[in-house]
Amino acid sequence: QWILFGFTLAFGTSVGGLFGGLNFLGLSGVGSEPNADYAATIPFLLFAAYQMMFAVITPALITGTFVERIRFKAFLIFSLLWATLVYDPVAHWVWGVGGILRNMGALDFAGGTVVHITAGFSALALASVIRARQGFSNGSMEPHNIPFSVLGAGLLWMGWFGFNGGSSLGANGLAVAALVNTNTAAAAAALVWMLLSWRDSKPSVLGIITGAVVGLVAITPAAGFVTPLAAMAIGALAAPISFYAIKLRQSRRLDESLDVWACHGMGGVWGALATGLFATKAVNPAGADGLFYGNPNQLLVQGLAVAVTVVFAMGVTWLLGVALKRTIGLSVSDTEEQIGLDIAEHGERAYA
Repeated sequence: QWILFGFTLAFGTSVGGLFGGLNFLGLSGVGSEPNADYAATIPFLLFAAYQMMFAVITPALITGTFVERIRFKAFLIFSLLWATLVYDPVAHWVWGVGGILRNMGALDFAGGTVVHITAGFSALALASVIRARQGFSNGSMEPHNIPFSVLGAGLLWMGWFGFNGGSSLGANGLAVAALVNTNTAAAAAALVWMLLSWRDSKPSVLGIITGAVVGLVAITPAAGFVTPLAAMAIGALAAPISFYAIKLRQSRRLDESLDVWACHGMGGVWGALATGLFATKAVNPAGADGLFYGNPNQLLVQGLAVAVTVVFAMGVTWLLGVALKRTIGLSVSDTEEQIGLDIAEHGERAYA
């Protein structure tokens, strides 16, 4: 999808600021030479490949909302349609030359709005459409494998340095600033989440790594615009925001399996707004000053960008979910769920 038409919908010549034209269809004209608009320091094809990582990971995040109960063909169709109708337009709004949110002055260094807000609030919309897992209302469901979760979090933490630092499109001072901010926010959020979960019961390893991921999410839009001390504050405040968002979701008995909304959606919202507070041209002259540096308008711009993205992503996702549910069906049968989707949908065991 990205090679055929996704990239051009996101980064092609702007059509009314809403989506890209078809001038890069099939990556036509995207080669080894730099592009003055998007990739002045690297080959344009490398930029397209790098952006493909963002395009791949965003619908993948949404899978956390419907694991253990979605039909595989519904998942495939949803992912293709969602990437085309939600991700590509929002990427153009925020990052595309001529995009409506970019023209407005919205800042998003590495995808807080484009990736995490779209995925998180789309997850919330889809959770309201798909049925809950069997037994969900009867009590908590234990995590399957904590050591693997910790391993995955470590891989995420390391990979996020490329996600955020790489958005500078060069091995330079801005990349270093983004890397340091990324690690700082993750560490602060992990520590605060541990303390929050300790107050409830005992310090939780799962809580520590959840906090780390939330910190990584929150710093993503701000990574190349803020100081390390600001990154520490962003991570530390992200933890309680997502922690209590999970409590709210649990109180509403909504089966959003891996809390994509609470962690990515709410973490992304806070990160986008925090960019409007803490951004400073002293870190990145190509950015803007935020509220704390004398520019309250930046916070208003960030808030408007958040609101537009939330409404658009939730609305389109809800319509897609309802359409799939009424046509081919979203959920597997009760029997298939009991058997397990490894066998029922794929005919193979994870643990033979």
